[in-house]
Amino acid sequence: MHLPHQRGPLHDLPDTPEAYDAVLADVTEQALARMTPEGNLEHPDCVDDIGDTSLGITSLLALAWQRGKDPRLPEAVRHSLAFHLDERVYTEDNPGYPNLRVRDSGLPYARYTLAAGAHPIGDWPSTVWALLQAVNVLDAADGLVDDVQRARLLDVAHGYWRWLTEATFFNPQEAGNQAIGCIVGGLMLARHLPSPDGEWLRRQAIQLYEDKIRAHRVRDRGALLPPEHGGAYDNNYGPISLSFLAQAHRVSGEEIFAEDGDALARYLDARLTNGGFDNGGPRYSEQHSAFESVLGLRYFSARIGSDLGRYRGDSRWARHACKADGGVDGHFAWMLVWQIQDPTRWHRTASTTPARHQLRAGTVSVAFDSRMTPSLVEAAGTYYLPAAVGRQHGFGPVTDGFLMCRPMGEVRVRDVRADGLTAKLVTKPVVGRDHVLRHVRSLYVTDGTNLWTTVAVERLPGTPYLLAGLPYATDDGERVRRTAEPRATAAADLRLTHPASDDPHHFDARTDLTQEQAAFALAADPRGYGDPDEGWSHLLTSTALEAEPASGAPEDLHVFAVRYGPGDDAFTPVFERAGTGLRIRTEAFTAVIGDTAGDAVGEPELTLSA
Repeated sequence: MHLPHQRGPLHDLPDTPEAYDAVLADVTEQALARMTPEGNLEHPDCVDDIGDTSLGITSLLALAWQRGKDPRLPEAVRHSLAFHLDERVYTEDNPGYPNLRVRDSGLPYARYTLAAGAHPIGDWPSTVWALLQAVNVLDAADGLVDDVQRARLLDVAHGYWRWLTEATFFNPQEAGNQAIGCIVGGLMLARHLPSPDGEWLRRQAIQLYEDKIRAHRVRDRGALLPPEHGGAYDNNYGPISLSFLAQAHRVSGEEIFAEDGDALARYLDARLTNGGFDNGGPRYSEQHSAFESVLGLRYFSARIGSDLGRYRGDSRWARHACKADGGVDGHFAWMLVWQIQDPTRWHRTASTTPARHQLRAGTVSVAFDSRMTPSLVEAAGTYYLPAAVGRQHGFGPVTDGFLMCRPMGEVRVRDVRADGLTAKLVTKPVVGRDHVLRHVRSLYVTDGTNLWTTVAVERLPGTPYLLAGLPYATDDGERVRRTAEPRATAAADLRLTHPASDDPHHFDARTDLTQEQAAFALAADPRGYGDPDEGWSHLLTSTALEAEPASGAPEDLHVFAVRYGPGDDAFTPVFERAGTGLRIRTEAFTAVIGDTAGDAVGEPELTLSA
């Protein structure tokens, strides 16, 4: 089976003016054929996320008219705008909405679902989306909308802002993308208000960003990130937040948005595999956005000098939101408007600056978590997740059922490049169940095609092995396919084990089940609202690649060695003492890793040659 949402890299989508004009032409024809006598442009199958969608199509028609002056469009814009103002602006409180600070304010808002009280929890983001659609129409109003209709729209847009910031709690879902989107709406709205109202609203928006979003950033992998649905990053919404930060910087010129966007972009670059696959997040563990991410990924790829466009989007939403029949939906339409307006082009080459939480070269990449344990390994087009044993997740030595990957002290990292090789040495102090402190030294070396992993640790009791990952997915043309087959060999016996139980707490990679589905089955809340990462943390065991200790290692050490990659020839590394360090010889390189004392300041020593 193919993963449903991880598809082609976003930078493969044509983004020339001609390509965008073709997209708008298609939207125009669909909209004109769909418009009801009342001016409604909503997709007939739309139920949820509906309150802003007709206005979103209106904004696309307004942009299409600006670019092509199709004579059919002015009347369509005015007619559909009238529909939104007359039928989709609500001023009476939605029954059951729990996040109001002021009852019966009379301020306008947009509904997530039109039926009163049906699903009021979504009204806050829907009103943010309606505000963004409205300011895009205001930006394009000259020559399209008369003064009376424009004034009415501006009054509604200002009312949306006041409802979001005065009548309700700000960002009630703790969703960074929604909150930053609200700030963008305020910044864009401020440009349409007379002085001094516009200047005051601009200051208010920036202050809200600083106090309500920036001050509450969450640290992950060394970066401070806008919190997303209770976590630091979500691989669906994180890139959308990046797009909002890009637009905030474009609109305001304020460096705070560029700085925070750079930080998020570098974080995303480090966790993203070379092939663009990613997973993890507090809302959707594997679902990827598509056109919603293009602006931010493209804008910040140029700023940080890396190929963020390798991110695999969902090509079903490659240009705009779509329903099951492929028909256009106005949801998130502002992102298409902004990416068409932004002249930035993709930066298509990888950054050459070493990143602490990433090793990347050629078609090989390793993303590391905050503990410097691999969170995702990619080699030969195959992706490995951390395996699970006894509710412990990660990559590392296992002895008597205890996984030694959680550091009990400072983790040291050394990056080296030499002779076409890229390497990272990670040293961790780890305490086992016997309360003995040991130093786990993990060396990762790649030539861009293969990945050699060597793990050395003071000799362990019992019968240890290396937990070397859960083979999970593999590239299959433009798609990513589920797999349970590793492409790896080891210096000693290498086995692939599977859980014996079919209980949800045990993940067998041979089943037609995605990590996201398995994670939500263990989450405390319903799918779509719970935290799949929290659910996945309850996993007891999983399919696992397990390597025995290599023979010929120094007597006081256990050494494990695995080569991930396309080759199936014998792998016979040699390990020997080099002073107080360890020399590793393989068919491709010789490396010497220093002892646990490190250099004069305790940093790990590493030399490397082909």
